[in-house]
Amino acid sequence: MKTYLFIVLALCFGSSFAQQEYLSEEINITPLVTGTLLLPDTEANPPLVVIIGDSGPMDRDGNQQMMKNNAMRFLAEGLYEKGIASFRYDKRLIKIMKRGRVDERAIEFDHFIEDAIAVTTYFKDDSRFSKLYVLGHGQGSLVGMIAANGLADGYISVAGAGQELDDMIVDQIANQSPGLTDNARQSFDDLRANGVAMNYSEGLASIFRPDIQPFLFSWMQYDPQEEIVKLQIPVFIIMGDKDLQVRVSEGELLHNAKPEARYEVIKNMNHIFKEIKGNDIENSKSYNEYNRPVMPELVNMISDFIKE
Repeated sequence: MKTYLFIVLALCFGSSFAQQEYLSEEINITPLVTGTLLLPDTEANPPLVVIIGDSGPMDRDGNQQMMKNNAMRFLAEGLYEKGIASFRYDKRLIKIMKRGRVDERAIEFDHFIEDAIAVTTYFKDDSRFSKLYVLGHGQGSLVGMIAANGLADGYISVAGAGQELDDMIVDQIANQSPGLTDNARQSFDDLRANGVAMNYSEGLASIFRPDIQPFLFSWMQYDPQEEIVKLQIPVFIIMGDKDLQVRVSEGELLHNAKPEARYEVIKNMNHIFKEIKGNDIENSKSYNEYNRPVMPELVNMISDFIKE
């Protein structure tokens, strides 16, 4: 019907300036997935990009409670100005939260994959569009790889991890709290082997809360390096060298797994596509600056990839 101690914790759970008008359409894909289609009228059959958001209760604009930066909206609008259509959607957590208390134990990583596949399938045979691309950001990078396989004409990963979830978090802990590294590794190994981790340190309690262990377990079943190899379509991997959440080395792992993919590191771009020339304080503040634009280099690179 049409009408970031660890960033990973977020995964579980109106402006006053003049705005340009964009031709848009509200579309309900499933009872839990609703989004916005931006459809430029500069050409008869523009390419379409399905944009899949990062972890947590992220809305279609790239915002969540206490964090408004409009990264996804600005990206979509930048593509619109390049003659590229886009569909971005609220993660199912948005509607679930609106309906009442969230049962974290009932949420699986596979649900996000199912939603992305539903969206991609919805647009697969839409005659309004010449080609269909999937773009995944952060957590959405892995989701998008899986959804794009067999359905899309191309795939774009922005700030995506190249390691399995447990390996990436253990690396973060090794960098930030090295004394917890061994316990974290053992706890993840227990979770992977038994579906539950029980002997974790108090310092890791926020990561291994029992209610979110099922979600972590379901996410750990997927290896980004294995999934990206499966793609038999053009692939573009983009990282930012000011990303506080996902290090550039993660993108290098993806590129090593898929060496034929295009790979770019954008200087001064942070995790939410904003230009950061200062320190980490500026970087962190940008997460709640609703009018800071995304970097034009990102939009230009994506546009060039789609149109080449």
